[in-house]
Amino acid sequence: MSEPVSGPRDSTVTTPRRAVVVGAGMAGLLAAAALRDHAEVTVVERDALPEGPEPRKGVPQARHTHLLWSGGALAMEELLPGVTDAWLAAGARRIPLPTGLVSLSPQGWLRRWPEMEFMIACSRDLLESVVRARLVADPRVTVLDRTEILGLAGDASRVTGIRVSSTDGEERVLTADLVVDAAGRGSRGTAWLDALGVAPAPMEEVDSGLVYASRVFRAPAGTEEYPVVNVQPDGSQPVPGRSATLVPIEGGRWLVTLSGTRGGQPTALTEEFEPFARGVRHPVVGELISRAEPLTDVVVTRSTINRRRFFEKVSGWPDGFVAIGDSVATYNPIYGHGMSVAAQSALALRERVASLGLTAPGLARRVQQAVAKPVTLAWELATGTDIRYPEAMGKQPNPVQKLFGRYVERLMRTALGRPLVFRAYLGVVTLTAPIGALVRPEVVLAVLRGPVKPPLTEPPLTEDEREAVLGAGS
Repeated sequence: MSEPVSGPRDSTVTTPRRAVVVGAGMAGLLAAAALRDHAEVTVVERDALPEGPEPRKGVPQARHTHLLWSGGALAMEELLPGVTDAWLAAGARRIPLPTGLVSLSPQGWLRRWPEMEFMIACSRDLLESVVRARLVADPRVTVLDRTEILGLAGDASRVTGIRVSSTDGEERVLTADLVVDAAGRGSRGTAWLDALGVAPAPMEEVDSGLVYASRVFRAPAGTEEYPVVNVQPDGSQPVPGRSATLVPIEGGRWLVTLSGTRGGQPTALTEEFEPFARGVRHPVVGELISRAEPLTDVVVTRSTINRRRFFEKVSGWPDGFVAIGDSVATYNPIYGHGMSVAAQSALALRERVASLGLTAPGLARRVQQAVAKPVTLAWELATGTDIRYPEAMGKQPNPVQKLFGRYVERLMRTALGRPLVFRAYLGVVTLTAPIGALVRPEVVLAVLRGPVKPPLTEPPLTEDEREAVLGAGS
């Protein structure tokens, strides 16, 4: 990197801007993509990064199903033009929604209407590796892996870089005009800020006690275009919330994830996997995997707490420091919002830097406020459901939130039989539309009128889909 130019400043002499991103997971890579037009970007990662779509220590949750909704995929495409085609070329599938979805919602089976939104289906390792390859090839981005972050440089008014230690034990400071904390669930950003004397951010937690268990199967022949199959829990019932999800991924495989809240959690025992899948609200996922060949053991994860830090509320937020992704908020993974929120947050980062400049006073605070918008939507969707499960711990909804929750329940029952209402609901769930879409006049009127089609009584699998796995006459 070139050194700052000394002497008088004029229109022909500029100092190259520098940004440092902590973490080379999805949020960090997207932040680098957002900043590369405005600065020389260095991404610092403590893990050794693999060459291709392989697991790494810092992303244990990658072994479970990851849903990339259209709201996140569109944001990533804007940050990295062509990335969607690259995913598909690597083996991912673009699944139309709700056409390619067989799902039992709390209110009943979803109809497979013509495409309204979409999702990208593949392993988390593939998603991340394609994004990482595109960033590593960019000369404006440098990636330093196997590098430990020791803390921030600067003071409570401005962060000026980070202190790091490389594999040989050498400690140094990477100076930066902007530091982005995208280190994920394990971020130490709050401790780093505390060491500089920055006021602590308010924090909220909602813990349903959810446990995840996942296993990979070889998909039966003839299922190359199989839908995503999902059985959701019903939070209105006073029983543990249990779910089963089957996602077709690259390599002719099915990734199946089971989940359960306190009192109904899955285990790592292989002999209990299929019975659990059969024991949720409908046995369809258990029936499907009974004909499939297991390829892995069962992997269990318990780090599913919803936790949000309200950095945007900190008075005297320091210039030069921004947090995005799981460093700001983590959500119950069952809703699949983490990557999409990270992408939309990175897009907000790029927009603010482009309009204000990387070194503008107050930039970091404005970015943090902009990041709070996609975070808030995902937070409300996740915690509004999770707090209802037995023994869930966290802040209870206020009367207004309870009233809105009852409206959403009626909306969902209506959506099962009215495509106009379902489109509004799906737009919010996939993070392509604001939550206000649920209360547009035409939607409210349709909700008051109720569904125009009767509820489905069985999973809406086609005859071909049923025969391919379960056999004729099942």
